[in-house]
Amino acid sequence: MFSNLILRNSRRSRKENGLFFSSLVISIVAFYMILSISTQDVMLFLQKMESDAVDKLLLLIPAFYGMTLGILFFLIYFACKYQFERRRHELGVYLMLGMRRSKLFGMLLAEDCLTSILAMLIGLPVAVVLSEIVSLVTAKLVGMGIIGHQFSLSWSAIEWTLAGFLAIKLTALLILSGRISRQEIGTLLSQPTNRPKKQMPSVIYGLAAICGSVMLAVAYYMAIQGIAWTKVSMMGLTLLLGIVGTMLLFYGMRALIALIVKKGKGNKQLHVFTFRQIQENVIHQSNSMAISSLLILAALCCFGAGVGIAGTNSLSSGHVIDYTFEDHTAEDSSQVLPNIKAVLKENSLENQFSELFEMRVGRIRTTEDYDNAYSMDAVMDSLRSLPQSEDRDVLLNNLGYATYPYLICLSDYNRLLELSGNPALQLGEKEATVYIDTEFTTASRTAMLNQVLAGQPKVELDGSPIHLTGEVQSVNLVTDRSITLSFALILPDEAFLYYSQGMYDTYVNAVLSEQALNGNSLMTAYSDLNEKLDKIGIEYESYLQNMGRQLFYTVASIYITLYLAIVFLVVANTIVGVQFLMSQQKTGRRYQTLIRLGATYESLCQSAGKQIAWFMGLPVLVAAVSSLFGVRALFTGILSSRTRGTVPEMLLVSATMILLLCVIEYIYMRVVKHSSDRYLLTLMQPQREE
Repeated sequence: MFSNLILRNSRRSRKENGLFFSSLVISIVAFYMILSISTQDVMLFLQKMESDAVDKLLLLIPAFYGMTLGILFFLIYFACKYQFERRRHELGVYLMLGMRRSKLFGMLLAEDCLTSILAMLIGLPVAVVLSEIVSLVTAKLVGMGIIGHQFSLSWSAIEWTLAGFLAIKLTALLILSGRISRQEIGTLLSQPTNRPKKQMPSVIYGLAAICGSVMLAVAYYMAIQGIAWTKVSMMGLTLLLGIVGTMLLFYGMRALIALIVKKGKGNKQLHVFTFRQIQENVIHQSNSMAISSLLILAALCCFGAGVGIAGTNSLSSGHVIDYTFEDHTAEDSSQVLPNIKAVLKENSLENQFSELFEMRVGRIRTTEDYDNAYSMDAVMDSLRSLPQSEDRDVLLNNLGYATYPYLICLSDYNRLLELSGNPALQLGEKEATVYIDTEFTTASRTAMLNQVLAGQPKVELDGSPIHLTGEVQSVNLVTDRSITLSFALILPDEAFLYYSQGMYDTYVNAVLSEQALNGNSLMTAYSDLNEKLDKIGIEYESYLQNMGRQLFYTVASIYITLYLAIVFLVVANTIVGVQFLMSQQKTGRRYQTLIRLGATYESLCQSAGKQIAWFMGLPVLVAAVSSLFGVRALFTGILSSRTRGTVPEMLLVSATMILLLCVIEYIYMRVVKHSSDRYLLTLMQPQREE
């Protein structure tokens, strides 16, 4: 009999509060995903190439885990509090009929255990499958494909997920059960009511809304312009302005709602009642709405920025060559390429490459006056004549140090351009082209410099006049990062050999052949060939390192931002949903009065739906608008100059993800409305006054 009561109550609680049960399942999924990251095959692969970065990331996992435990504790506490508030009359009846408080506690504990076990039985399989999908998608984003993917199941992640989840669930239950046990039976049987709250004049609310809007505008201006990222104190000020501004904005929304009540059409059913309810909810719950909006904003920014960076990460650098070889034992730089070919042929590896070509890079050797070896006064004067801007000032500063540039051989660079699908450069005897690695410039600065170079300005190279032609070049000279030049000149072969005096560094670039791929993925081909090259002791660099770095950034951005976004969304929506349902229950007598006056069930549901749309929609609307500025501010602070050229693409991806999360918010609203409709249906039945 007692066990049947427990089963029936547990089933009814899940049915009446599906929002809370869904939040528990999502929390379990989030716990497992972040705790199992170290066992994902993608992360195991990354540890071979980016071990230091991966180890630092894994050290942060316990911190994220602990932070999430604290956040989810409050979520579970408020949700359980709502369940107890909803059942307080039922619990009072149990005590009045003679049930001991210890037995009542045991019943509540058993019901909670059943709900928790069911949530874990659903959440853990979903978490395992979802983590595998995320792992595969992450690998796909950097062009790896399925890299010998193997199913992974982290038992330690399961253990810590269960331990953390059950710990916060039991703690919340103990606290709330203690409060219930101390209440008198009469208190439990009586219906809770909202305490009256003093209202201020409408002018105060209007001023608060204006001040909040101004503070938010200042905060986002500081973040987008990079002021907030200059030092810790400025970042703290920016966050303070944003948080206080959001609080004041929601505090002042009462004036807006009051205006809607006055201007609204009186012939609409329950119009005044609906907006009076909304106004009262905002008065009582403005802080909760502001906190929920901030959490939703954090989720939108994390997910939008993370997916934007991950989705456009491959855009930041083009893949042209697969390997770069070096030979420091060669006495003559011209012998490097023949030596590399000979070593590969001796080990039967020459057929692994379809292309082997030199990339010669040198310095000016015709003079020892390094501070005056190169001057470009005409370029600097043209830049100074442009309108003042940050890009112009940065260019003037950087180019001011370019008095001893690197030199690049034209024929070698043209071969690189052909492989990348770009037209070859055509230079005269007294002409040169500027090369700047993408690590040291942005798209806007490159465009500004191209504007100056369009006039073919005259510069001096060791006292000899030459003209700069064409646009700034930036195709990577080697496979990875062994060469990143802040400024260089591409010279015709004769001029290159003259100014370098035959003293230059030679890098041998290579492109994989079809035989090396042999139907395998690019990652497999790299791994197999690297093992063979390691055995012969040749010095090389492969695109595998570059892919590993891109993959690490993608994994870090996707896993961490997805995890934080899920946690923030679940907490924010559960809190605001539970707050509304608790407020609706406390004002239940008003709905009963309307029913006695002839209000229909449909009109009550319509009124409640409008209240939910306003109560949950306002935080979402404010967060969605703020996230457009927040994501841009994050890009300003965290992107390197190498990737800032892809900001438009990132913003487009981020906007798409923000729109998707807004759809999820709408689903949350529908779930809360369903719970509200079920509660209103219970009020339609005549009840005896206690």
